[in-house]
Amino acid sequence: MTTSNRFLPKAAAMELNIIIDDYSMNLNVPDDYIASSEASFARLDAGMDEGIQLGQEWVAEPNALQRCQAAANRLLSALESHNEGLAMLSAGYILNRREGTQRVVIDNNGDPSRTTFE
Repeated sequence: MTTSNRFLPKAAAMELNIIIDDYSMNLNVPDDYIASSEASFARLDAGMDEGIQLGQEWVAEPNALQRCQAAANRLLSALESHNEGLAMLSAGYILNRREGTQRVVIDNNGDPSRTTFE
């Protein structure tokens, strides 16, 4: 007996709705991608432990929200440059570090601190 692929369970994915000005898109990030990227997320955190540039402000000890705002800023850059790998990593970081996030509204006016998460 053969089994059709349509009956096999699909890999679970988390969806992140990204809003930039009037533009909206959904990015599906597979659960297994998030799980397998924990080491990359930890490296991002280690780098941010040294401080981050958030718009015009230097933040020496960024909190969880500021770290995700920085990741959202990288996500914006990745989408603008069509860098799918960085977009997935940035979205995965946000989904992993801000549990329950379904939407990110990215500030596109040079002030990442105005980026919000829902």
